[in-house]
Amino acid sequence: MVEKVTQQQINSVLWQAADTFRGKIDSSTYKDYILTTLFIKYLSDSYKENVEEYTKRYNGNQERIKRALSRERFVLDEYSTFDYLYNKRTDPEIGEIINKALERIENENTGKLRGVFRNIDFNSEAILGRAKERNAMLRSLLEDFNQLSLKPSQLGNEDIVGNAYQYMIGLFASDAGKKGGEFYTPAEVSEVLARLVKPQENDRIYDPTCGSGSLLIKVAKQVSNGKVAIYGQERNGATHSLALMNMYLHGIDDAKIEWGDTLANPLHLEDGKLMKFQAIVANPPFSLDKWAMGFAGEGSNDKKFKMDASLDPHRRFEWGVPPSSKGDYAFVQHMLYSLAENGRMATILPHGVLFRGSSEGKIRKQIIDMNLLDAVIGLPESLFFGTGIPACIMVFKKDRKRKDVLFIDAAGEGNYEKGKNQNKLKGQDIEKIVNTFEKWETIVKYSNVAAIDEIKENGYNLNIPRYVDTFEEEEPVDMNAVKNNIMNIKQELEEVEEKMDKYLKELGL
Repeated sequence: MVEKVTQQQINSVLWQAADTFRGKIDSSTYKDYILTTLFIKYLSDSYKENVEEYTKRYNGNQERIKRALSRERFVLDEYSTFDYLYNKRTDPEIGEIINKALERIENENTGKLRGVFRNIDFNSEAILGRAKERNAMLRSLLEDFNQLSLKPSQLGNEDIVGNAYQYMIGLFASDAGKKGGEFYTPAEVSEVLARLVKPQENDRIYDPTCGSGSLLIKVAKQVSNGKVAIYGQERNGATHSLALMNMYLHGIDDAKIEWGDTLANPLHLEDGKLMKFQAIVANPPFSLDKWAMGFAGEGSNDKKFKMDASLDPHRRFEWGVPPSSKGDYAFVQHMLYSLAENGRMATILPHGVLFRGSSEGKIRKQIIDMNLLDAVIGLPESLFFGTGIPACIMVFKKDRKRKDVLFIDAAGEGNYEKGKNQNKLKGQDIEKIVNTFEKWETIVKYSNVAAIDEIKENGYNLNIPRYVDTFEEEEPVDMNAVKNNIMNIKQELEEVEEKMDKYLKELGL
């Protein structure tokens, strides 16, 4: 019987690998090397098992073995396997050897892996240090992973490699502080967004700021047979690579994840126009400064450049151009313009988008007047890595028939679990949010269905306390009890003073 590899064993080796780098380079950087090595190990062990199986099945007939291997998900040659790299671990050029192996893997699998490793350099002196230190870390990294077998027969049907990947991305996010939020949305928040947009079979699902892809994967998993099309775009090159590897490790081979600035250069187009999606989810960077600089052109002076709606060929900012220092509504407008006629969209945003004025107020008014806003959900503070500020979820829908908006205040006591450094939504908290949304109901001190006219009367201000009254009345004070208490205290004080006078006289003071 084949011995099974457990989730705990994989997580333990990954944590051990992290210790190889910890204290030497920043965790937001070394995550790329550990997760890439995990990916190589998984590809290599899967390929090795396929070779063993076909060799046995075809009695060593090399031509038939090669033909069978060419039909597998991924193809490797002997110079790009983990075993080859491990055997070369003491080579003074090990960094360059790994880079060449990654290049070979890309070339052998151009349809799927083209460009996946282009932003990861195992021979970088700037990141990994001089040759002696760099080689020592890489040797140790290969030795850590050599303890692990990731053969499919030992993993079983469980997605434990994909889970391990998510586990490590989460740990790196908490370890990386503010930078962590750039590539990871906490799993429970992803769960809420996934269930709010209710993806259906054959939907196109899109995340314009997809980070490591965790949110997209969570949404895709809502459709049991997996028949959905996944699209994403990520500006950070290394994080884009992580997203692609993350997809493959979760069995999603056909995800279309592009690398580039979504606002200035959206890459999911059809006939030159923005592609339309049935389900859109996102956790954009909060209040992104200089969000429009990609429209400025080369040689433009940062301080003098002023964004104008006419500069966008996709006409996404005709409702208003957001302030240069706050890109929240730039992402919202991009997503609304990318939403199909029956589309659903949920995005995480800072609370300021609910009430800030000027151009943001005009954009908000336009969205509400067009009846695109479906719900506003306030989240607890300190849910996200690297920031303690509370955020909200805004839900939008095309072709809305109802003329009201649901407000949910999920930030109150009892609606989340308090942690030392980070708060968390429990399973029951998620259920409460989703059930309230699905039932579209008003719950005292938790939710309220507000008519559009009420929102207009409030000057299009969406601040949640205007619609959900969470004020707790204090119990009336019993003045007679207070009076009696004061009299008792005075009497006790007189008794203490008498005793003090007595003691002082005895001491001759």
